[in-house]
Amino acid sequence: MGLVYADIEIINGMELEMARRGFIDKDEVKRMYLNLLVDTGSYMLAINENIQEIMQFPVVESKRAQLANGYLM
Repeated sequence: MGLVYADIEIINGMELEMARRGFIDKDEVKRMYLNLLVDTGSYMLAINENIQEIMQFPVVESKRAQLANGYLM
């Protein structure tokens, strides 16, 4: 088995709605294109604080995670 990567786009949903309502221009909506390593056994997506800050996402929930090597994040 090899590694699986996926190209994804994340969008600031609040800004997208503001653009749909005409409050901001479509070009002002923050978007980020990423090529990420996929954990095929995972059911959730996690982003780091740098991406959260750049995209200005509100923190909805914060959880500790344990990597396969035992490292806690």
